[in-house]
Amino acid sequence: MDVFLTPFLSLHWGWVATGLVLASMDWFGGGLRLWVCTRYVYPSVRLRDMVLAGGFGAWGAYLTPFQSGSAPMSMWVMKRAGVPVPVALSSIFVTFIATVGFFAIAGPLAVVLGAGKSLSQHGLVLGITLYGLFKTSLTIFGFLGLLMLTAIIFPGVVKRVIERLAKRFARRSPGAAERMEKLLGGVDRAHACMIAFGSPRGLLTLLLAIVISAPSHANKLLAGYVTMRILGIPADFSDILLLQTLISFLLYFAPTPGGSGLAELTSAAVMSIYVPRELTPSYTLIWRFINSYATVIVGSLIFWYWLRSGLIGREEAVGVT
Repeated sequence: MDVFLTPFLSLHWGWVATGLVLASMDWFGGGLRLWVCTRYVYPSVRLRDMVLAGGFGAWGAYLTPFQSGSAPMSMWVMKRAGVPVPVALSSIFVTFIATVGFFAIAGPLAVVLGAGKSLSQHGLVLGITLYGLFKTSLTIFGFLGLLMLTAIIFPGVVKRVIERLAKRFARRSPGAAERMEKLLGGVDRAHACMIAFGSPRGLLTLLLAIVISAPSHANKLLAGYVTMRILGIPADFSDILLLQTLISFLLYFAPTPGGSGLAELTSAAVMSIYVPRELTPSYTLIWRFINSYATVIVGSLIFWYWLRSGLIGREEAVGVT
């Protein structure tokens, strides 16, 4: 216990403040990116609402396996802000494309620039080599990238597939037919949005979203370096950035909520060449607070406030005063 608590008595508080600012990037970085994408197809959207939507998207991702709760939470907040569901879905889809594009570039680049050396210095994590996990993640990103590229270049094909599936469900009952009719109306709206994103200006918006993905994921990419500085551990910025990029890349599709368990093991293994063993527990706690725990705490407090204020379940826009 003393080994765990002692490092907290000599923290570098200037870097603690930096860590708190960094932790907010789930909200402000993610919100800015979502605002840029949504504003292109729905100009009246407000940045404040998208900051909430972006933050709650991260909140939902950290609380669910495979980050599956991210899109539903963002969509729910966007709907409360007055954004039509098809527009919200299309905008979130484009931000996901931007994330895939960003990590598809950053992941391999991290290995090429030297992060791969760390992989060869470690044995197995849960019976899986880190490099094998990296290649699996890269394959998933590549497959998703091809699917998304198809959706942007050939939006009509995707629309026809959805329409055929909807018509099959509609034959089952009158109630299903009514729901499928509403769904097809939303598909038409989403199809129009995807056509807009496929234009030169839309592709420029996507490129901007990929660039903004850097600050959007800054709390994950820079958490390791800032945590080391908080604990007074000497750190080379470029080396730590490369390794944190690799860790983020590996954990993006972690099957546990927020990468729980796997994140701690992977981080401890990869960062062991820089973080002394006696500081690993303290490092892990601060690192996790910056890259996820802070967002979970803030999101839970806001959600609790909405519940207490009776805002959950109403149809008007939700905001925090």
